[in-house]
Amino acid sequence: MWIMVTGCHGYIGSVLAPMLIAEGHQVIGVDTGWFEPCTFGSPADVPCWNRDIRELGADDVEAFDAIIHLAALSNDPLGSLDPKLTYAINHLATVRLARVARQAGISRFLVSTSCSTYGASGDDLLREEAAFNPVTPYGQSKVLAEHEVADLADDAFSPTFLRNATAYGVSPRLRLDLVLNDFVAAAYTTGRILIKSDGSPWRPLVHVEDICRAFIAILKAPREAVHNQAFNIGRTSENYQVRELADIVRETVPNSLVEYAGGGGPDARCYRIDCGKIERLVPGFQPRWNVRLGARQLYEAYQQRGLTAADLTSPRYIRLGRLLELLSGGQLDTALRWQTVPRHHGTAKEPLAELRQ
Repeated sequence: MWIMVTGCHGYIGSVLAPMLIAEGHQVIGVDTGWFEPCTFGSPADVPCWNRDIRELGADDVEAFDAIIHLAALSNDPLGSLDPKLTYAINHLATVRLARVARQAGISRFLVSTSCSTYGASGDDLLREEAAFNPVTPYGQSKVLAEHEVADLADDAFSPTFLRNATAYGVSPRLRLDLVLNDFVAAAYTTGRILIKSDGSPWRPLVHVEDICRAFIAILKAPREAVHNQAFNIGRTSENYQVRELADIVRETVPNSLVEYAGGGGPDARCYRIDCGKIERLVPGFQPRWNVRLGARQLYEAYQQRGLTAADLTSPRYIRLGRLLELLSGGQLDTALRWQTVPRHHGTAKEPLAELRQ
């Protein structure tokens, strides 16, 4: 199968694209390149078009069999940088790409959304039919995208929505703006795990490799099992309170301590998810990780690569910091489009017809 992966140079895309290739698929990535040089180790060499998803047309996608859409402003702080841009990219550009794919005759369209769409939801275990209650522009943009792409579904165009739990784990393009990755990094480099809330909020967690396994399993699943469906991605057993995560990290990283920031109260973002639906309808999805194993993997990787305390705030590993760096340096304009083509960019686009011969 020929698959387009948008956001191939992101945290998930850098893991997913090589896994798809290992499964025997032909993969072409599409990425703006904002985070291409933000490496942690050596990313796999995956063919990539350096393009903005806001500019793709039907002629760009028509030769593919499926699209996996990861590209987005990828978390709450980044989404709040400029809410108008968050809606323009995460909502409007996603719907536009879906329309382009439908026009071009693409059958399978897999969208990476988020369990942050549930927002402030308390202690109940949430199934996919639960009400949305997003509390940030990021979560709201994902809700809007889901609703409008779902309306495009028909007998020929089949979208599926993967509501990922909070990701963690090692990636060739590491992020330290994710709770477990951050806790382990802080424990290793400073000996302190700082909790900024009261530690009570719930978070479902899922390893980045298991997110990728979910995409692969849904791509293999019969169309009727996943057509225009949303799936919580993770394990029901992998819901944790923030203080539990901190304790696991403290037990993993020797000589580390948990501290609470002064004045930290409950976080409005609080939700637990039930992942029974994907277990029932997509039995090919077999997650392999849990938080304790993931904390150990991260700790060992940080040791091996010599992570430092300075890395905790480096634009290399913080997505908001990287974009602010590019904006302040004049490399991106206020619409997050390149002012000049960066030197790390490869070929803008290679003719797919030639690649498929």
